Amino acid sequence: MTAETNLKSLPLAALHAELGGKMVPFAGYAMPVQFPAGVMAEHLHTREKAGLFDVSHMGQVIVHGEGRAEALERLLPVNVMGLAEGRQRYGLLTLPNGGVADDLMFANRGDHLLLVVNGAMKHADMEILTAGLPDHEVTLLEDRALLALQGPSAEAVLEALVPGTGAMKFMDVATFPYDGAELWISRSGYTGEDGYEISVPVDTAEALARAILAHDDVLPIGLGARDSLRLEAGMPLYGQDLTGNITPVEADLKWAIQKVRRTGGDRAGGFTGDAVILSQLDDGATRRRAGLLPQGRAPMRMGVMLYDSETATAPVGTVTSGGFGPSVGAPVAMGYVPADCAPGTTLYGDVRGKRLPVTVAELPFHTPRYKR
Repeated sequence: MTAETNLKSLPLAALHAELGGKMVPFAGYAMPVQFPAGVMAEHLHTREKAGLFDVSHMGQVIVHGEGRAEALERLLPVNVMGLAEGRQRYGLLTLPNGGVADDLMFANRGDHLLLVVNGAMKHADMEILTAGLPDHEVTLLEDRALLALQGPSAEAVLEALVPGTGAMKFMDVATFPYDGAELWISRSGYTGEDGYEISVPVDTAEALARAILAHDDVLPIGLGARDSLRLEAGMPLYGQDLTGNITPVEADLKWAIQKVRRTGGDRAGGFTGDAVILSQLDDGATRRRAGLLPQGRAPMRMGVMLYDSETATAPVGTVTSGGFGPSVGAPVAMGYVPADCAPGTTLYGDVRGKRLPVTVAELPFHTPRYKR
């Protein structure tokens, strides 16, 4: 669904137009890429104060039924059964080849699990989930919007509107009343800043967004700054840094696979693609996702091929995300390099026929500031 005429509208489409949002196609929706302040100002404002993001294109999926956590562990190489009620965890939906079908967040909300999946993948994810959980009720919600309030001022802003949210810790989830509606709130986000993601009924979403934006510390933020914020924070974007042909180990997401699911663990394996993923966990992969710092002012963007010398004919890697890092004050990128390519190594990116030097670096470029 790429044609402009077929794009879906966000629940807050009228508010985005009122605020001067520049709309672009993304994940089948018309979404604001920026507002009048511009991408640079929006990025820095989120780092310094707070930004409000409309991420209602994301899929919110409910899983009901007995044994749902155990069943979901057949599809995710993570510890679902050990997740306490009121807590959330990062997860990966995997494929038989060990690749990543999607990355997601899942929360234990007592009598059900709530999964938040990527917007472009939600219908494909539903096919995997319904096929893999035949004895459970799996529902893609259509009646809730999703907002993200991110930045150092997020706690004070939301606590004033929704008392009790300030006491939440990173990856807590809870339900709060607001204007006669239920808000499902997690203390999480995808910017590297403290903040919240707020699931809100569609008919309450605009009122809540306006109340948040009424605070002097909050600006509306578009896709452009969302991308530069997550890139600085070293967070992969599905479809670029993660795909069905990239494994969690190659993507440097080993931390997301808990010991209990690894070789020797009490519930080792038993998930889709386990032979490949467990083998790579034990023996290593041949490539890895790494940070990249282009030398100079020219950004290196997705698709730039990487070489180990200025004259080499065969590439050794590729850039998967790149752009200017406003908080870093320089171009930043991430991509795939040989597994033994240490930080500090100089590679060369082919930018419009020129070989430009780029330094392999540790991720993230911006240290996350979560409330533990």
